[in-house]
Amino acid sequence: MISKKLSFFTESLGGLLHGSPDLEITGLAPLSKAVVGELSFLSHPRYISQLQSSRASCVVIGKPHEELAKLRGAYILCDNPYVYWAKVTQLWVEQTKAKTQTQIHPTAVVDPSAEIDPTAIIGPLCVVEAGVRIGAGTLLKSSVTISRGCVIGNHCILHPGVVIGADGFGFASENQKWIKVEQLGAVVIGDHVEIGANTCIDRGAMEDTVIEEGVKLDNLIQIGHNVHIGKHTAMAGCAGVAGSAKIGAYCTIGGGAAILGHLELADNVHISAFSLVSHSILKPGTYSGIFPIDNNSNWQKNAATLRQLFSLRERIKFLEKNNNS
Repeated sequence: MISKKLSFFTESLGGLLHGSPDLEITGLAPLSKAVVGELSFLSHPRYISQLQSSRASCVVIGKPHEELAKLRGAYILCDNPYVYWAKVTQLWVEQTKAKTQTQIHPTAVVDPSAEIDPTAIIGPLCVVEAGVRIGAGTLLKSSVTISRGCVIGNHCILHPGVVIGADGFGFASENQKWIKVEQLGAVVIGDHVEIGANTCIDRGAMEDTVIEEGVKLDNLIQIGHNVHIGKHTAMAGCAGVAGSAKIGAYCTIGGGAAILGHLELADNVHISAFSLVSHSILKPGTYSGIFPIDNNSNWQKNAATLRQLFSLRERIKFLEKNNNS
């Protein structure tokens, strides 16, 4: 078991510590589950009620909750508790992970022509094909497949079952049969990209599929061939992007949302969960719906009207009947 003094966190991450810098922290936990010796955090007002009863030895909090925190004991004051907590978890993992981790697991299959930075980690049962390049500090967890010629940047994380560079869905129709279009491009992934378990990113048909730096993809996402995703865009689980769509930077795509092929989304476009993007969106904003997608405010008004559609229909029938009599 590891143990770190509170001063370790503030010296590494900043923040204003109220309490003993020598207090030992042996774990991280949520407010409701934390025990003595553990560090916790409060960022959402919904959990204020848990603050006083929490047994955590120290809590990361923001200015709005400082007075409450003073009543219970040690705390670290910072501008954004959730961001601070994210950095705390990174520090903790760095301290706990094995220092002697094997660079390439014995069960991994790596083509001799692949270029793998000495600081990258290739996990169990991974497959790295010919001509692949993997950058510094990148981690491939178990059963990841990187197909021929694909490029993975620095400090990326690919979770179990990720497939990079499978053939895109390209077929031509002739005499009621499908003729395969060979996929000649690759996949190019920038730095600091994280890709969730069992997500698939198809190789380009002629040009590359591109995932820019800082993109975060959840589990079970499908990215079609020739898609381009701008930097620091985040997509939640089970979203799907059809071929040749272009998604801008700093976008968010909700879980289960679908984006049709050959469309363009501007920077800072936010798509609600389970929405269907059926046309290009060239103006930043939040968009929702499937009938069809619209500005979120307009969609909510239309949805409210739709719930009243039957009663409106009956009223119209009644008025028409009276007008005709």
